[in-house]
Amino acid sequence: MTALATEQVNGRTLVNAELFDRLTDFCAGEYGLERSVAERVMDQGLAFLDVMGRTGESLSPSKLVDPAWHTFLLHSPEYTAWCQERYGRYIHHAPNSRYRDQAAMVDAVAKMRAFGYVVDESLWGTKADCNEPTCCGDGPCC
Repeated sequence: MTALATEQVNGRTLVNAELFDRLTDFCAGEYGLERSVAERVMDQGLAFLDVMGRTGESLSPSKLVDPAWHTFLLHSPEYTAWCQERYGRYIHHAPNSRYRDQAAMVDAVAKMRAFGYVVDESLWGTKADCNEPTCCGDGPCC
């Protein structure tokens, strides 16, 4: 069992500031987000990925956090190196809508909190709707 963290941390600390800024700028441009929103999305996405990397569990991000994972994946040299250096393996993205229900989001959030991450509740909604045009098979429109 994982011991609960006593100090809260942010996902953005998992990469250097220059990479975080590049990822945030890309996420904002690619997904039409205000930069301040893209910063929050990237922060939560990195925290989420760290929990998966550390636990080895397959979790699902919320609809609003998933763009962070897509953004990092598209920066493949950095993403691959980050996964290998931190976890000794690559964290694959295998979308599946059945994992995006309220119970799954509550579980992901609880695990993030257990590892000490600050959780932005507004980005971890309930069951996701289709997220066109980047659907990836995780909604009824795909």
